[in-house]
Formats: sequence, structure tokens, C-alpha cells
Amino acid sequence: MSRELSRTRFVNISDLRQAARRRLPRMVFDYIDGGADRELTLRENCAAFERVRFRPRSAVATPRCDLRVTVLGRELALPFILAPIGSSRMFFPHGEAAAAREAGRAGTGYILSTLSGCRLEEVKAATEGPAWYQLYLVGGRDVACAAMARARAAGFSALVVTIDTPVAGLRERDVRNGVKELLTRRLGTMAPFLPQMLARPRWLASFLRDGGLMSFPNILIDGVPMGYADVGAALEQSAVSWADLRWIREAWQGPIVIKGVHTADDARRAVDTGAEAIVVSNHGGRQLDGVAATLQVRPDVIAAAAGRPDVLLDGGIRRGGDIVKAICLGARAVLVGRAYAFGLGAAGGPGVACAIDILRADVVRTLKLLGCASIAALDGSYVAAPPEWPVPRAPESPAFR
Repeated sequence: MSRELSRTRFVNISDLRQAARRRLPRMVFDYIDGGADRELTLRENCAAFERVRFRPRSAVATPRCDLRVTVLGRELALPFILAPIGSSRMFFPHGEAAAAREAGRAGTGYILSTLSGCRLEEVKAATEGPAWYQLYLVGGRDVACAAMARARAAGFSALVVTIDTPVAGLRERDVRNGVKELLTRRLGTMAPFLPQMLARPRWLASFLRDGGLMSFPNILIDGVPMGYADVGAALEQSAVSWADLRWIREAWQGPIVIKGVHTADDARRAVDTGAEAIVVSNHGGRQLDGVAATLQVRPDVIAAAAGRPDVLLDGGIRRGGDIVKAICLGARAVLVGRAYAFGLGAAGGPGVACAIDILRADVVRTLKLLGCASIAALDGSYVAAPPEWPVPRAPESPAFR
């Protein structure tokens, strides 16, 4: 498949979403697209960006825009990182490796989920850029330590500890569509769901060629990869606590990112553990439904972090303008998940590259229209947020006094 996808066909991330819907069985598409319970938080994450308005500075020449950011001391060519998405191998063969490869080619980072269908060594070898390993404690402490040791040996440069998953959220689309039956090998109860897979023969053929039913090669229990059937119970039995951060840091001995921070209190706790970065995240609306959008809770988290760890943000980002708004409102960079997952589901690596290109072009265009030459120069003066949202402001530039 060509790495170049037509930009006349795929103008925005929504176009990639529709292409993924056409290619994937309903159970797999909704696994990407859906959220928990009523999906209130899923919708609010996106709607929050619509409540922020830009304040452009006109008659400012910006022939070139500098998109570079520095996260964990590493310069990235783009202000967004590809977020961890479990079971990406369902979307496209070797999905995690394909996404990591395109992130590296674009000069940005990729975060690999513990719940990956690809070996972490394969994923790290695929990318020229920084790769972080996202940790769940499934399988227990010894299994987690073994995975961390493998990740360090493979060259993963940071550990992302997710703290908002003491139990899996109720993703009602998955229950209704039969994704659990597909992934847990419940072949005897799959009959009602077979038509949707047979209706996507190209996806089915590629899925079977790539090994078929899922297992997790980075979670080795007695030397055997954990099967999908064990995930729900394993998450509930191995919820991470703040006390766990002590032995995790001793085992990892490298930069740690705390993902799932949603309150000032948790931000302070993350700082106290020595976290080098935190991610304001509600798991893309896939865990506790009814919590506020990440963009809305961001001010309290940033204030509590007090400039010590890097503050990243995810949730609801579908356009480059959303990325710019998040950075104006205090995020150092953002994580994008569904935006690239739709591309992966639509066309594999070329689809991920297309999603990255769309977001990059969006960011450049937005900066030029704002009259801002670089990501580093963005601050709260470029946006108008709802009055109840505190907006961080950098010292005023002499050019605009």
C-alpha cells in the first residue's frame, strides 16, 4: 500500500473516521470510537474545545512556523505525541509497530500500551523517534518488573503509569457488538456477530494472517503471553496505588509520566512521587463517565503542578486548532489517540501518516492565522476561554505593549 493517501479525499480526521468505519467490522470500529456508559464525557471532551475562541493578531508576517516542543528534555518536531491504544493489532496488522514507525518518521513520540498485540522490541525497532512504555500492573509486580526490564533494554525512554483504571469502564458498544467474544475466544457465542466480520472480508483476511485472536506478548505469565480473557479481572486485581510508585521508580530508574490526573490533589501527589510529567486525562471518556472534560479541569492541575513536571493533555483532540488551544491554555504538548487510530483503522501506516499530516497542516495554518510564529510563543492571550476557566498568560511581548 502506498504511504501517500489523497489529501483531496482525506481533508480532516472525520474523513479518516468514516474510512475506518467502512473498512472495519462494527465491533472493531466502535472499540475505537466509543466511550463509557452514556458517553457524556466522550462528547464533552470534544465540546470543550468549541467553547474556546481564538484572538488572532493580524498583519503579522509568519512565513515559517516552528512546531518544535521539548518534552522530558527531548526535542520533538511536533507538539503532539501518539497516545497508547490497547489492542491496536485489531485495527491493522502489526498496528502498534506501524503507528510507531510513522511517529518516528514525523519526528515525534509514540507510547506503547501494555495491552499491545506486538512485542515491545518490535515496536521500538520500528521507530526512529522516542518511545515510551505505558504500564498496567496486570499479572502482578514480578510480571510488571519483567516488562519494564525488557522495555529498558529495548530502548524505551520513559514509563507512563496509568492511574485511572482500577476497573475497566462499561463500554456499552463493546458489549452489544460482541468485541469481547472476539477477543476472549468465546467462539461458541460468536454466531450473532459473525455477519459483521464476514461483511468485511479484507479486514478478516488480514486479521487472520496477522495471527487472529488476541494475546498480549508483553505480559508473560509463567513464560506464556496473557490472553484477552484475563484482562478485566487482571486490571481489577492490580490497580495501581500511590504506594506502588515507590517500587515502580526503583524498578524503572528513568523518567516516569503519570497519566490519568484529573484533580489538583492528584497532581500534587504526582509531583510528590517525583513524576517528570503528568497527563491530564480521563482516558478519552472510556472510564468514569460524567467527569469534566480534560480541557476544563486543566487549570487546577497546572496550578498544582507549579511548573515542576511537564503537563500534557489528551481527550477530544480532532483538529490542529484543538492542539493550539490546549497549548495556549497551558499544556506543554498533547497526546492524540482516536485521531491517529482512525487513520490506522482506515489504511494502516499510511493512514497514520495521513492523520499526522492533517494535524501538522492544521497547526501550521492556525499559527499563521493567529499571527504567531512558533508553538513556544503561544500563551493565553491568543484565546478567549469561558470566564470560569483561568487562563495562564505569559509576560506581554514588547511588540504588543
